Amino acid sequence: MSGVRVVVAGSSGLIGTALVAQLREAGHDVLRLVRRRPAAPDERGWDPPAGGVDDGTFDGVDAVVNLNGVGIGDRPWSGSRKQLIRDSRNVPTEVLATAVAEHGVPAMISGSAVGYYGDTDGRAVDESAPSGTGFLAEVCRDWEAATGRARDAGARVVLLRTGLVLSRAGGLLGRLRPLFKGFLGGRLGDGRQYMPWISLDDEVGAIRFAIENDALTGPVNLTGPTPVTNAEFTSALASALGRPTAFPVPAFAIRAALGEMGQELLLNGQRAIPAKLLHAGFQFRHQALGEALAAATE
Repeated sequence: MSGVRVVVAGSSGLIGTALVAQLREAGHDVLRLVRRRPAAPDERGWDPPAGGVDDGTFDGVDAVVNLNGVGIGDRPWSGSRKQLIRDSRNVPTEVLATAVAEHGVPAMISGSAVGYYGDTDGRAVDESAPSGTGFLAEVCRDWEAATGRARDAGARVVLLRTGLVLSRAGGLLGRLRPLFKGFLGGRLGDGRQYMPWISLDDEVGAIRFAIENDALTGPVNLTGPTPVTNAEFTSALASALGRPTAFPVPAFAIRAALGEMGQELLLNGQRAIPAKLLHAGFQFRHQALGEALAAATE
């Protein structure tokens, strides 16, 4: 596809930073939404709680990419933190969906997560599977529903159900690497819960693919084609870092220390398969976990 004009919200995060760079390398024109006074020619200001976006931001825009949302595992899930997790996703998404509808933007590529499926208990799920139970499933349902105005206006809406992104720059591995380096890495609980990983290269490549592929619509699992269990992931990461695995962390200890957050983030899992990406012909750069870990830990 020849160069298109793309507005990216959430461009300063791990995924957004890499996405902007790749889109520009591919010849696309990128505008970044910022919540401060714009300081560069490619920046446009916006204030999601107030529903405001700088005039002219969406003129001639072909797609809007929405990557907003505070981290779900950064802090304990107090009542106020859970509300912030919801609001940081739903409010910006509704603002952008409204703008897409009002300005006739053809496509909205919006964040979501594999948490939509709840705990799949080893059962493989593709994009046709129903939503599960739990806080994260509820968050994802509402997050996806917040794109409604764009979809109702006829825009092509893609919902990015992202898995665990592996990158040397941070994210999941940024937390795990010091533990494994310090000989403290071990499986969580019985280790049978699935971890739907994806490399940062493939995450960004899949988002670009969603922008450029007009036939892709609706929910899309952004996960590697070979999900693994926590025990398998632990062993592979230990091997990549040249460290042995320590004693497993008992499930009861995780629940006692982290409560609901520990159960949903560490003990539940999703065996999510990227059926739509595979059917559409997306070429994964990292087909297997070992390849992704080697690239992220070298």
